[in-house]
Amino acid sequence: MKKIVMSIVALTATTALMAEVNAGACTGCHGADWSKAALGKSKDVSQMSKADIAASLIGYKDGSYGGPMKGLMKGQVDKYSNEELEAFAQTIGK
Repeated sequence: MKKIVMSIVALTATTALMAEVNAGACTGCHGADWSKAALGKSKDVSQMSKADIAASLIGYKDGSYGGPMKGLMKGQVDKYSNEELEAFAQTIGK
């Protein structure tokens, strides 16, 4: 029973964090199924692991990751906490 309660608490916390990220802004460029190369320059996000997505989003935020879209992506992720970005990454990718 304790495991069930802890799982529900974790799921609720993760869901609350995910709700903070505006996925619509993401899917506008990456596609509803995450397979579109945003502006013809990004990776196919649907083929990335959840860990790689989280690392990429946090890397865009702290400036340690990115190619030609680095500036644009920094503006998209700067408003979110690392925890929000990690929770959001768990909803997409492999």
